Amino acid sequence: MDSDQAILTLSALAQQHRLAIFRLLVRQSTNSLPAGEIGEVIGISPTSASFHLKELERAGLIKAKREGRFIRYSFDARTMRELLGFLTKDCCQGRPELCGDLILGETSKCQ
Repeated sequence: MDSDQAILTLSALAQQHRLAIFRLLVRQSTNSLPAGEIGEVIGISPTSASFHLKELERAGLIKAKREGRFIRYSFDARTMRELLGFLTKDCCQGRPELCGDLILGETSKCQ
């Protein structure tokens, strides 16, 4: 991942509804959800949900799949893994394996 893609990805997440949508889809893991259901769960209109879903898809954080009249969305782990790798690449003086705890949400060994 390069800096431009990292900025696009982080920008997509830097909005309340998009972050909520992303986290919802992460919790669903491999299950996909239709746009309408996502909007209902998040508490936003279908139009607003579609706008935010398109931004997350453009950033590569989610995938869309058409099923008849509906578009179902799911989490795309590849981009998030690339972003985390990009952000921790230079961690701990070039030893990113020491930053593994950061990804787990625990206290890092980095000082």
